[in-house]
Amino acid sequence: MKNRLKVLRAERDWSQAELAGRLGVSRQAVNAIETGKHDPSLPLAFRLARLFGISIEEIFEDERNAEQWRV
Repeated sequence: MKNRLKVLRAERDWSQAELAGRLGVSRQAVNAIETGKHDPSLPLAFRLARLFGISIEEIFEDERNAEQWRV
């Protein structure tokens, strides 16, 4: 799943560790999500959206569905 997490984090000048602390997860979990190695749980995706003040869809894009809908 593609995401804008690294960009959103950089815009706020937060380290992965700082973002992880704000979310209550490990720095490794943030890294895995940023690099696309792991998709977040739905509760974590909602926490991310609330933290950044945007919708989940503005952070994450399901590559499979995005390809299906492109014409």
